[in-house]
Amino acid sequence: MGLVKSLAQPGGNLTGLTFVTVDLASKRMQFLKDAVPTAKRMAILWNPNNVINKLELEKATTTAEALGLASLPVEARVLDDIEGAFAAMTRQQADAALILSSPLTFPNRPRLAATALRARIPTLGALREYTEAGLLMSYGPSYADHCRRAAIYVDQILKGAKPAELPVQLPTAFEFVINLKTAKALSLDVPLQLQQLADRVIE
Repeated sequence: MGLVKSLAQPGGNLTGLTFVTVDLASKRMQFLKDAVPTAKRMAILWNPNNVINKLELEKATTTAEALGLASLPVEARVLDDIEGAFAAMTRQQADAALILSSPLTFPNRPRLAATALRARIPTLGALREYTEAGLLMSYGPSYADHCRRAAIYVDQILKGAKPAELPVQLPTAFEFVINLKTAKALSLDVPLQLQQLADRVIE
């Protein structure tokens, strides 16, 4: 996005931590395909108003094509779009859905999960919190770990450190979580091999 000169040397008045969200889009699409091996059509729920979502969509679409899948981008700009988005997925016969994280989706995880379950569409989100709310799976950095590390930077900056000299930090921990309660509600058998890869299985 051009906000910093480089991760190692931000160079301006901004630093922090990155979720490397765009880079993880391919891995998330692969996990979704592994969970639903018979899938042919993958929906991607995204917010056109979110710059990162646009980049994620491109990456996820490219990966879907490489996996021999048809990608079905479905837009959700505001909260009231969620039900309509899943109705569109159903009409387009989506076999599963990748949920791109944004300030729209993250605070509304329970509603997303409930809507996906009613539509009987397996879903994968970006963070553990999505799976805890009822999505089928999630893969990404630890949000709690990011918050702890961000607090350290806040402390350093308040004590006089210059943001330009504080490297943008990469994630140090990634979590792959599967919600078997959701899988059971969807009558979906998640392959045992995939379950064994999970850092946490919700039963």
